[in-house]
Amino acid sequence: MEVEQDDNTSSASSSPPPGASTSYSDANGSINDNDTDMEGPTSPVPPPHRFKPSPSPPAKPALDPEECKAMGNKYFKNQDYVRAIAEYTKALSVEPQSATYLSNRAAAFMSANRFEEALADSKQAQELDPQNAKILHRLARIYVNLGRPAEAVDVLDQIATFQIVTPGDRAAATAMQTHVKQAEDALKRGTTGSMVLHALDQAERVLGPGVDKPRKWQLMRGEAYLKMGNVNSLGDAQGVAMSMLRKNSKDPEALVLRGRALYAQGENEKALQHFREALNCDPDYKDGVKYLRLVQKLERMKEEGNTAFKTNKFRQAVDLYGQALEVDPNNKAINSKLHQNRAMALIKLKDYKSAISDCDRAIALDATYTKARKTRARALGESGNWDEAVREYKAIAEANPSEPGIQKEVHNAELELKKSKRKDYYKLLGVEKDAPDNEIKKAYRKLAIVHHPDKNPDDESAAEKFKEIGEAYECLSDPQKRARYDSGEDLIDPSEMFSQGGGGFPMGGGMGGMGISPEMLFNMMGQGGGGMGGGGFTFSTAGGSPFGGPGGGGGARAGRSRGPPGGFPGGFSFG
Repeated sequence: MEVEQDDNTSSASSSPPPGASTSYSDANGSINDNDTDMEGPTSPVPPPHRFKPSPSPPAKPALDPEECKAMGNKYFKNQDYVRAIAEYTKALSVEPQSATYLSNRAAAFMSANRFEEALADSKQAQELDPQNAKILHRLARIYVNLGRPAEAVDVLDQIATFQIVTPGDRAAATAMQTHVKQAEDALKRGTTGSMVLHALDQAERVLGPGVDKPRKWQLMRGEAYLKMGNVNSLGDAQGVAMSMLRKNSKDPEALVLRGRALYAQGENEKALQHFREALNCDPDYKDGVKYLRLVQKLERMKEEGNTAFKTNKFRQAVDLYGQALEVDPNNKAINSKLHQNRAMALIKLKDYKSAISDCDRAIALDATYTKARKTRARALGESGNWDEAVREYKAIAEANPSEPGIQKEVHNAELELKKSKRKDYYKLLGVEKDAPDNEIKKAYRKLAIVHHPDKNPDDESAAEKFKEIGEAYECLSDPQKRARYDSGEDLIDPSEMFSQGGGGFPMGGGMGGMGISPEMLFNMMGQGGGGMGGGGFTFSTAGGSPFGGPGGGGGARAGRSRGPPGGFPGGFSFG
């Protein structure tokens, strides 16, 4: 059998003719001639033939990517997206740089609501085939589903450079972009938070199923809830922040959002903790620095006001609370408390009109602020308007029946109303209710000289006036009578003593809560209202007995004289 020769074999390698002489080079390069007397002809051994092997046929791949693609298309058409993705993935394992297989798998991911994976495949496919309109349209739709309308619009603009893009193609992206822009503008203009929420709600309707709201949108929603400022919306703002912090507990913006919600709810210490934590995460975060300093300043000024109030520096407290109110006019919760605190200081200064005004502002900022309503009722009463004070206390009791002590406050106000309708001995003498004994005596002497009948013989009203100031002085100069007058014990209906389960006086005065039997009460009345053991307890007053008896006699202590009609109690007379 003939053997294929190597391409380098030539005729020069054949045997020389008989009788010819041959020479060979030895290892040193010298030529050796053949001996002429050699027996018979000789020839060199031919070199071995070289065989050039033919190339083997290419190995058939274990997977046919086109068959995988076809199966994937079949599963996709049957809405079996998991299997479709698996088939396209097999195809890509053979041809990983196929834009078609990547685009098909992106479509399956998109239909399975796995938009992040769809985005990765679509971007890779677009890099491989940047002029493929089908791939780009799919990429734009994925951006819309993920809440990234600006990027979707950029992709559509890219398509428009080589192919017409219809308004319908742009509809979803432009609508979402418009709603987000409306929300941003509403926040910048400072309009109501509800406008921001409405715009975000419209934008979120275009999101893909199961897609998390974009972080930026969540922060805008939280800001809108803070702007609304009511109890429910502040709770919603905290909910937004907590949702974000569950995904990333070191998110400085989410920490500041929750801190601001706590601050708006009056939880300043917790708010400060959140602002500090945000700055630990990002020391350069400007909002964290801003709100930390704001709350620290407000807390410092509020505490300074409280300290001044506790040390009876009421005018200074009013000024400090006023300065604190200027720090953050938008914080309703804190400012309502500052108005309430300032009202308390104004009451101490007997500036009741200003106190009522501050209470009105506090209630306007927080309609549920019961303490401010009670302070307002107190200011109304102390200003002399006990009718309105009683109505206010009753309204509070009706709205908040479980408010601690409210029934007692209603009862006290009703008693003060009764007291306000009797003769005001303090007003008759022209002194304050907390005036010391020497001031009362001084005021009485001055008025007695002015209104003494001997000084006013032609004035018939002078005698009546003189009698009234004498009556006032007799009551207020006696510590026990003054105490009973101030407490209103002389106005208590006897039946009220037993209206609280035998618990004594509603005001806590008189018997100090000790039960009084009807027999004991009858014996006390039978003694002409003379009191119990040394005059420590009596029902009569200078103005008459609450039990219908004649006024006058029972009110005076034993051994004490009212003085002659024309003289002064206590023995003082003109010389």
